Amino acid sequence: MSKLSKRVSLIKESPTFAIINKAALMKKNGQNIIVLAAGEPDFDTPEHIKNAAIEAIKNGKTKYTPSSGTNELKQAIVDKFKRENNLNYSLDEVIASNGGKHSIYNALQAIINPDDEVIIPAPYWVSYPDMVLLAGGKPICIPCGIEDDFKLSAEKLSQAITNKTRAIFINSPSNPTGMLYTESELLAIAKVLKNYPDTFIISDDLYEHLIFEKQQFKNLANIMPELQDRIIVINGVSKAYSMTGWRIGYTACNNKPLIKAMETIQSQSTSNPCSISQSAAVAALNGGIACVEPMLKEFIYRHEYAVKRINNIPGLHCLKAQGAFYVFFDCSVAIDKLYNSKKITEKTDLAFTNFLLENYLVAGVPGSAFGLENFMRISFATSMEELKSGLDRIEQALSNI
Repeated sequence: MSKLSKRVSLIKESPTFAIINKAALMKKNGQNIIVLAAGEPDFDTPEHIKNAAIEAIKNGKTKYTPSSGTNELKQAIVDKFKRENNLNYSLDEVIASNGGKHSIYNALQAIINPDDEVIIPAPYWVSYPDMVLLAGGKPICIPCGIEDDFKLSAEKLSQAITNKTRAIFINSPSNPTGMLYTESELLAIAKVLKNYPDTFIISDDLYEHLIFEKQQFKNLANIMPELQDRIIVINGVSKAYSMTGWRIGYTACNNKPLIKAMETIQSQSTSNPCSISQSAAVAALNGGIACVEPMLKEFIYRHEYAVKRINNIPGLHCLKAQGAFYVFFDCSVAIDKLYNSKKITEKTDLAFTNFLLENYLVAGVPGSAFGLENFMRISFATSMEELKSGLDRIEQALSNI
């Protein structure tokens, strides 16, 4: 039998999709599953964006485009950064790809050589380490616990960074925690990075418009502009505009050779993003964020509800988030009690989430999938009815321990 490549053995299936698929199979078999695992807004894509896609189809925009995206979309991206972030890019400093994940993948393929190190604060989005491995790099995961507000400090960065560090991830607001880095925290991190001129910063800003507190979003490019040729800004339309299935992400960096390298990689892998989705993304970016506000208002309401409920459930504890649509809660006490009462056979967050799924039919994602054990992530990007029912079931599961 022919062998598969070694790189396949380095990576694993996305834990989020594994749980969603398991829950979907249980639901298909007739079980009443409540899924609080998916990072996908439950709102429909705004009407003006859908109409732009329909018009694109009617007007025959169904052919190949330049591999990096149409000039119309790239101009919309450039204008968005200028208007919303006060960041200046030219058309050859941006590239559109098939989602934010694809954007990050391309960036890593363009900058990582074998055995280069990439610093990843944990908890992290589940795909970061595996994408680093696929690029031949070495993930250096730094635990940032609840006592750190789940954020990387300049002190921890100073202890971990070396001349082998080729890149570092900063995700704010964060998946899975919803935590937002303050300007002072970013400035302290930037001062460390200033001393490592060969290190790129991958700024994952996909949840930029989903911030609960009334404050202006800023990333490292705003805080220390002199690093801009090393700051790879990743964004997309999936989360803010509820366009997950449209698959449009984009990258910006004041580093033309880097963007050109990403374009070359993309031209030999996927080529251009979907032409229809590009037209829809133009409408999303040019239309501003007014359509996001009703969704954000609902997310804020659900967040307050979920945090209050979880902190009233025995054995669970969580912090308030500042953005995104997740609650990342400490379940270590509940795990201990379930293990001691022999309701689970292993003292792990995976056993905990399986217990909830198999016995109470509610699906969440274990913290270990994000690099921090004894936690669990639920998404409140679902209806209030589903969220309430899911939390009712979790409370029922833990009420007798």
